[in-house]
Amino acid sequence: MNHLEQTASELAVLLDGSVVGNPEARVRRLAKIESAGPGAVSFLSNPEYERFIYTTGASVVIVASDFQPAQPLPPDLTLLRVEDPYRAFARLLEAYDAVLKRQEGIHPTAVVDDEASLGEGCFVGPHVVVERGAVIGNRVELHAHVHVGRDVRIGHDSVLHSGVRILDRCVVGQRCTLQAGAIVGSDGFGFAPKEDGSYAKVPQNGNVVIEDNCDIGAMTIVDRATLGSTVIRCGCKLDNLIQVAHNVVIGESTVIAAQTGIAGSTTLGARCMIGGQVGIGGHLTIAKGSKVAAKSGVSASLLKENQTYQGNPAVPVKQFQKFHIALRRLARIPLSERLDAIEQALEAQNSPSDNPVDHSKG
Repeated sequence: MNHLEQTASELAVLLDGSVVGNPEARVRRLAKIESAGPGAVSFLSNPEYERFIYTTGASVVIVASDFQPAQPLPPDLTLLRVEDPYRAFARLLEAYDAVLKRQEGIHPTAVVDDEASLGEGCFVGPHVVVERGAVIGNRVELHAHVHVGRDVRIGHDSVLHSGVRILDRCVVGQRCTLQAGAIVGSDGFGFAPKEDGSYAKVPQNGNVVIEDNCDIGAMTIVDRATLGSTVIRCGCKLDNLIQVAHNVVIGESTVIAAQTGIAGSTTLGARCMIGGQVGIGGHLTIAKGSKVAAKSGVSASLLKENQTYQGNPAVPVKQFQKFHIALRRLARIPLSERLDAIEQALEAQNSPSDNPVDHSKG
């Protein structure tokens, strides 16, 4: 899609759909079905919103392939039938977003070293710095105040939003998006204790490798390795405010929510799901497909695949739930009453009988 205005038939090609109505109906913007006007495209996915399709002003509405209207539709409305309207509209949002944001050229305040290489169709915004030996792929966007260090590699079609730092020798793959303020390649937290009680800094000579199709959230930090590489595998999605320490490896298509911290040299398998505010200790192995609930603390390796964990320390979720059910049961009767009942039982057990038997008499 290289311009905003599209016909219904062009949208059908983009979204693998079929047109019911006018294939030449033109749209130039996206809108909600309840407030759309002429020239807008919208979608119907939730049955709760079906009532709006009978009064909408949209020119085109994306619907499910099996949608059958219960009332007459507006006479100028064209339907675009697809397998999954929500997913199709998401694809359309992505395409429109790319067109709206697309920029090219080098801002006069940018500083690009003569020994750096820029691909075709790149955008280099105000006050961007690209240092010696950096290689930037085609159609890469470097927004205001981005810093690209020496010998960095950035793949085709990646977008670095304002204030991103990619420090020396780090690698970012193709079609990656780094949100504002993300830092890739800061020094790992390595210090060795000295005899006098102070600490000596351990040089961090490795780098960070972010593979293709990754998203890194705003203000997220990925530290460089002490030796070798900190690695974010293909398709990973990291939220805002995440700390990834030195020599961590995150498996492909893993998603991690905000405010999570992963300590050094820990390896996460593929397709893990980590909730917000999770703490993961160092030198651990997290098996592929693991799910860790928000606010959990992982202090030991999780070696069984495709399991869900919760708590601090994190345990299998069913074990965690049993523990909390037991706690709730305990809370139903105050502890003081329980202690009183125990004391009364002990006193009754130890007190002499009301009718003692005299064994001295034969």
